[in-house]
Amino acid sequence: MALLPLTALFEGDVLELLIPVDDADSVETVTAAIAHHVVGHRVAHRDAPIRLRHNGNVLDPHATIGASGVGPLDHVEAFYD
Repeated sequence: MALLPLTALFEGDVLELLIPVDDADSVETVTAAIAHHVVGHRVAHRDAPIRLRHNGNVLDPHATIGASGVGPLDHVEAFYD
């Protein structure tokens, strides 16, 4: 378990975020951390799953973020599926 700071953008938002997560967190947990700061504030809530993209690839929500090839200060994008 190690700190893994990420830069993140939620599709439709105007602000880039710095999100500190643990490399053992699931992709779904990281997505929820990003959405916590955006959904209902600058992006409307939708009844749809939120997914996470890294380098153009949509990540498996059940995989750990560290095992998904995401490194410190990498950029990820959250979006409604």
